[in-house]
Amino acid sequence: MIPANELTASQAREALDQGRISAKELLAACLARISERENIVGAWCHLADDLALALARSLDERGGDDGAPSGLPLSGLPVGVKDIIDTADMPTTYGSAAYTDHRPESDAACVALVRAAGGIVLGKTVSTEFAYFQPGKTANPHNPAHTPGGSSSGSAAAVADCMVPFAFGTQTGGSVIRPAAFCGVVGYKASYGALPLYGVKALSHDLDTLGFFCREVADIHLMRAALVGAPIDAAAPDRAPKIGLCRTHEWAQADHDSQTAVLTAAKSLEAAGAEVVDIDLAPPFAELVEKQKLVMAQNAARDLAFEYNQRRDRLSSHIIGLIEQGRAVDFAAYQDALSAAVAGRRLMEGVFAEVDVLLCPSAPGEAPKGLQATGDPVFNRIWTFLGNPCVNLPGHKGGNGLPVGVQAVGALGRDEHLLAHCRWMEGRIL
Repeated sequence: MIPANELTASQAREALDQGRISAKELLAACLARISERENIVGAWCHLADDLALALARSLDERGGDDGAPSGLPLSGLPVGVKDIIDTADMPTTYGSAAYTDHRPESDAACVALVRAAGGIVLGKTVSTEFAYFQPGKTANPHNPAHTPGGSSSGSAAAVADCMVPFAFGTQTGGSVIRPAAFCGVVGYKASYGALPLYGVKALSHDLDTLGFFCREVADIHLMRAALVGAPIDAAAPDRAPKIGLCRTHEWAQADHDSQTAVLTAAKSLEAAGAEVVDIDLAPPFAELVEKQKLVMAQNAARDLAFEYNQRRDRLSSHIIGLIEQGRAVDFAAYQDALSAAVAGRRLMEGVFAEVDVLLCPSAPGEAPKGLQATGDPVFNRIWTFLGNPCVNLPGHKGGNGLPVGVQAVGALGRDEHLLAHCRWMEGRIL
């Protein structure tokens, strides 16, 4: 029998609905795993275990005749919350020494919606400072000598290590897809603007996007049901997808492991019945990585103006450097970059008129050794800039035995279409 903490969110929900486990038993299994492994992984910066246990008991007491929690989308499921997302009943430090004792007055919208859907907020997961590059304490659960990625470091590691079935992340460059790839879990970055950002600390208002981590694609539908009212059980596609193998202009920056994972996945999906075609992105896409960096810096200088002006002595050199880079960005260059994004979205409409989903690298390779940096988001920046929904599909291993993911990219605003095809792809990528 699978230990309760190792169940995916969908499996746990089914077990809860059928009364095979209680919310308290599920939470206790997660807390036992945290107790066993947190000193190695370091995924959490605050645990609200007493609050969570009280809520789990309350859910069990309010259950139906079989004792199962009521049928809300997340009823009884523990959830980790990235520490740049506000919580009214526990600290939110934004990963920064500038906010060590910060206590928000209200929950972020996504947290409030999770609670309303029966989810149990277990605690806050480690984030890099303001979701940028200054790393926290978290290690990769597959090999603690390696980074888990960032900025959603703790969330990816906690889900990968079976401490919790769900955890929130955010992505401004590659902060969901890259750590999902490094930690070997499913990561979902929604279409820009599709999920609520109220109460999420801004780094870049033009780019910040909510996402989350889980252990199978079906889980994504549960969280989307809670956040936007999407169907819990999405319809399966009526045919195998047409997949665009998209090496991108950055393909040479993918190492042998990453290139092999993508090409092997394409071959396996084709053997399973998908049509796979090569997609070469037009020349203007070669400039978008640098334009994303420019917009991110320009935004950070505005969105973190208070911190820079009033609390600079408590900021890392990483974030000060980004802000000062952004302060130097010419406004006309910023507008030009935004125009390039608009033009890129138009070009992508033509691409997605021909294919259902793009397949490309999630990261340059396995998680790099060392905890002083979180890896390169080069394969994520374009899709964040354009706003496309993305999913990391795990399953491959690199030469050092660490996970290597592949990235599925969908048409802007067509998240359900992407997720349906990812469910088809998920078990067929090897």
